[in-house]
Amino acid sequence: MKILVDANVPAAETCFAALGEVVRLPGREIDAASLRDIDALVVRSITRVDETLLAEASRLRFVGTCTIGTDHVDTRLLAERGITFASAPGCNAEAVVDYVLISLLTLAERQGWRLAERRLGVVGAGNVGGRLLARLSAMGIDCLACDPPRVEAESVEAERAGRGGAEDEASAGFVNLDTLIDECDVLCLHTPLVRQGLHATHHLLDAERIAALAPGSLLLNAGRGDCVDGQALRARLSGEGDISAILDVFENEPGVDASLADLAEVATPHIAGYSLDGKLRGTHQITRALCRAFGLPCRMTLEELLPTPPLRSLELGEGLEQEEALRLAMRAVYDPRRDHDSLRRASRRQGMARGFDACRANYPLRREFATLEVALAEEDRHLATLMAGAGFRMRRRLE
Repeated sequence: MKILVDANVPAAETCFAALGEVVRLPGREIDAASLRDIDALVVRSITRVDETLLAEASRLRFVGTCTIGTDHVDTRLLAERGITFASAPGCNAEAVVDYVLISLLTLAERQGWRLAERRLGVVGAGNVGGRLLARLSAMGIDCLACDPPRVEAESVEAERAGRGGAEDEASAGFVNLDTLIDECDVLCLHTPLVRQGLHATHHLLDAERIAALAPGSLLLNAGRGDCVDGQALRARLSGEGDISAILDVFENEPGVDASLADLAEVATPHIAGYSLDGKLRGTHQITRALCRAFGLPCRMTLEELLPTPPLRSLELGEGLEQEEALRLAMRAVYDPRRDHDSLRRASRRQGMARGFDACRANYPLRREFATLEVALAEEDRHLATLMAGAGFRMRRRLE
């Protein structure tokens, strides 16, 4: 078996070499000619798997994407051709939540407000949004959620189970998007890209909804760039300039609107989920799926893939304000300002498109909050609850 793997997929040789010959190519260089003698293809989000790519893929029997999102893959075409498809749902969700929390706390520090005093609206309560809501709730942050497809699906499931009040039960805790915009100070987008249908998300935040954001609002998009009308957002940021934006995703990546990126308080090159832990989970999930598709045993475990983190423990002293303690612990693991500055430098040297891709291709080592154990004194039990809610492992500090 011959397996073509995106050069940005970590541990590919470790995972796939026992299954067949592994060929590596950068994701944007994978084309129809490179698939002529390939049995299995493993990609990330920058490779579009469509009719053009598959034109000469006569041997291809499996396509896997080491990502949560699948909008870069024509799954209907794969099904028509009898090609097994697999994605990696949830693989990098924890990393995206890490990104959201430290980005919000960074902006709170920069602008002089406290996250605990804001109400957050989460749009999309799936793998990422659901985890974000859970962590925010554990941290005592006031939040609302909007997810019409989930409400609809849960309502149908409740009706099938014969439970009364199915619609009310499914919608409990959820509001519509316009209510979220009216009632929340911070809006976090975590929806997939859906271009058509009742629950289409393309330009979900259109010019009208962007205009409806109250002065002082913060928009964070770590879902899909096409879910926001970038031109309308740029106009609001550069015109009235009374809202703020944290943007990890953009329309037309990698050729994104450089002026929009410049107007964002934090602008990063679609790396919110780029932790080593998340990437290795994705590789492992696709390895298991490939083995199932070809009837092969999968002996590699995720634990064998994950290396020891460079920073395993952090001890905090007394007297720290809650959000300052959170920032210290989070930045010990990951600081998004590094990626913001990296994109700015790379785009100025190479142009936005090349700089955007270069930042992603050469992304430095990054772990997740859960890899760090935070030690606190007994009298800081209240802080321990907050830290654990944010995703850290906790222990009592020895005096």
